[in-house]
Amino acid sequence: MTVTSTDPHAVLHERLAALKAELEQAQAENRAEAAGDVVDRATNVEASIRKSILEERIVALELEIADLAHDEHVDGVVSVGDTVTLDLGDGDETFVVGSVEHAVAGVETVTPSSALGQAILGAAVGTTVTYSPRKGVKLEAKIVSTA
Repeated sequence: MTVTSTDPHAVLHERLAALKAELEQAQAENRAEAAGDVVDRATNVEASIRKSILEERIVALELEIADLAHDEHVDGVVSVGDTVTLDLGDGDETFVVGSVEHAVAGVETVTPSSALGQAILGAAVGTTVTYSPRKGVKLEAKIVSTA
């Protein structure tokens, strides 16, 4: 999928549309293969599993979009959906604080559940946070800006 927007919210809507199109295609393939012998029905099992996974991703993404619409944004404080510039020690790097769907769309992403995401969420611009990406390792990140 080619991302046509850099707006984190628009990226999620584009991903949702792409997942729904993929689900429609999977359903069409499943209907086309519904008849047939044992081998064809085995293929249908795989298609059904794929369809279930797509449905779960769509529901999760719809919930994420709904949550973003309800969350109140505070300027200068990192929140989900923000584009954040961090100094990880090698100069400024820009990321979206978002879901795996942002990453799938090719956007540099820090997920809220990651060690870095947990450290920066709710932190103000100018703050230096410490996080542990793995046991025994401590790193720092300075929050340069949010948008």
